Amino acid sequence: MKIAQIAPLAERVPPKLYGGTERIVSYLTEELVRQGHEVTLFASGDSITAAELVATSPTALRLDPAVKDPLPHHMIMLEEVRRQAPKFDVLHFHIDLLHYPMLAQLNAPALTTLHGRLDLSDLQPFYAYFPDRPLVSISDDQRKPMPPVNWAGTVYHGLPRDILPFTENPVGDYVAFLGRISPEKRPDRAIEIAKRAGVKLKIAAKVDDADRDYWTSVIEPMVRQSPNVEFIGEIGEHDKASFLGNARALLFPIDWPEPFGLVMIEAMACGTPVIAFRNGSVPEIIDHGISGLIVSDIQSAVSAVELVDELPRRDVRDAFERRFTVERMAKDYLSIYERLASGTHSHQAPTNDNVDLQGVA
Repeated sequence: MKIAQIAPLAERVPPKLYGGTERIVSYLTEELVRQGHEVTLFASGDSITAAELVATSPTALRLDPAVKDPLPHHMIMLEEVRRQAPKFDVLHFHIDLLHYPMLAQLNAPALTTLHGRLDLSDLQPFYAYFPDRPLVSISDDQRKPMPPVNWAGTVYHGLPRDILPFTENPVGDYVAFLGRISPEKRPDRAIEIAKRAGVKLKIAAKVDDADRDYWTSVIEPMVRQSPNVEFIGEIGEHDKASFLGNARALLFPIDWPEPFGLVMIEAMACGTPVIAFRNGSVPEIIDHGISGLIVSDIQSAVSAVELVDELPRRDVRDAFERRFTVERMAKDYLSIYERLASGTHSHQAPTNDNVDLQGVA
C-alpha cells in the first residue's frame, strides 16, 4: 500500500527525548516500510526514517528557540499533504484536529488516531460537528467522553521487540517514575509511596514550561526533603533500558483518564512490573497479577511495592510480547487501512468487549 503518516512537528520522529506520539509514529512507519509498503512520512527535517521524508520544518519545533508559534509550520505541512494526497491509498493523521476542515477536499481515504485526552469540554462540540470522519482510539476507555463518532477501531500501541531488552535480574534496588512532571501524572504520589514503603525512588522526567510552577512549588521541595528520592531529569531512548530494566517496579500513580500510557509497555518490555492506579487505560493494559498490580490508593500501592517482587519478570515480558509488539500494532492498522481503501469501513464497536463504555474509570 501507499501510505502517508502525518506526524506532529513538536518533536522529531523518533524524538530525541520525551515524546510519545512521535515515538509511536516512528515505530509504525518503520515497521510498515519493513513489511514492504511505500510509506511517506510528513515530519520535521531532523527525523530519522527509512520512509520517504517530507520535511516542512528543518528541525523539531520544541527544540528550536526561533519558533514562537507552531501553527504556521503545521499549516505548511498540511498544504503539502493536500498537494500529494492523490498518490496515496490512505492518509494517517496523528495531529489531533488541525486537518479536519480540509478532509472533505482530499482525494484519498483519511484516518485520524487520537493520541490525547478527550474529556475536555471544548472537544465534544467539535467532534459532534464532524461525526463521520474515521477515528482510531488508543484505548477503549479513551472513548468514554466522546459524542457518537465514526470509530474505525481501537489500536493499542506497540514497540519493536528488541528496542528494550528483557532484564531478568535487575541490579538496582529502586522503584522508577518515568514521564513528565505534571499534576495529573502525580509524581507527588510516587514520592509518598516510596517514602511509606521505605524504598528508593528514581524520577526520570521532563519539566514543561506549563508545569514549571508545579515543579518549583510542589515536587522540587518534596525531592529535596526526601533522601530516598533521586531526580535524574529527562532521559532519552538509549537510557530507558537501564533505567526501567534495573528497577524493581515502575510506579504509574496517575490521577487522570490516561489514554494509553506508553511507559507501561516500555517497562513490561524490560520485564519490569507496573504498579498503576486504576484510571484511564490502566485496566486494559495491565494484566493484574501478571504484568503488574492495579491499585486504588496510596496505601494499596505501598502494599503492592512489598508484593511486586513475587511477579516473575519473564511473565511480564511474555505479556508484552503477546499484546504490545509493533507487528501487532501494524497488523491492526493495516486492517483498517485496507477497509478504508476499499470503501468497506463502517461504524464499529470497540475491540475490548470487557470495557463498559458508559462507566467511569
